[in-house]
Amino acid sequence: MSDGIANMNTMQSPAERAQTERAVSFFNKTLNNGKELKKILNQEDFLNLLITELKNQDPTEPMKDRESIAQMAQFSSLEQMQNMNRSLEGVAKLMMKSQAYSLIGKYVEIGEGANAVQGIVQEVTGGDTPQVLINGYYYDFNDIKRVTDAASHAGAGKGE
Repeated sequence: MSDGIANMNTMQSPAERAQTERAVSFFNKTLNNGKELKKILNQEDFLNLLITELKNQDPTEPMKDRESIAQMAQFSSLEQMQNMNRSLEGVAKLMMKSQAYSLIGKYVEIGEGANAVQGIVQEVTGGDTPQVLINGYYYDFNDIKRVTDAASHAGAGKGE
């Protein structure tokens, strides 16, 4: 029986390959409601692909040790990059909050031209997107265009 398995032809003709590709493409579109497939795989996609590959491998020619080790290393690298990305996002949020808190008592300008609001920052809110209180109104920290020392603007923040 092993001779029969070894002699099986597993190659596809160009016509069979094209037919298979069309069927796979059609199937993928139905899974995604006609939308284009995503081009970036995430950790879960990678793990599902690895499991599917292991389930469907030819038992007479299992995955080589090097290939298996390389795929596990890629999986581990992907996981570490995702963890590092989450950590960097957290650091960026902390830096933005710190910068916002350092503006308390500073004279700032928000917006440009006729729509510009100027005044002294009286309060800063927390959260992922800090807001600053100027002249009784809250504005997004990211909208600040200019910061100067409040002492150089005597009377600032009083009805400007």
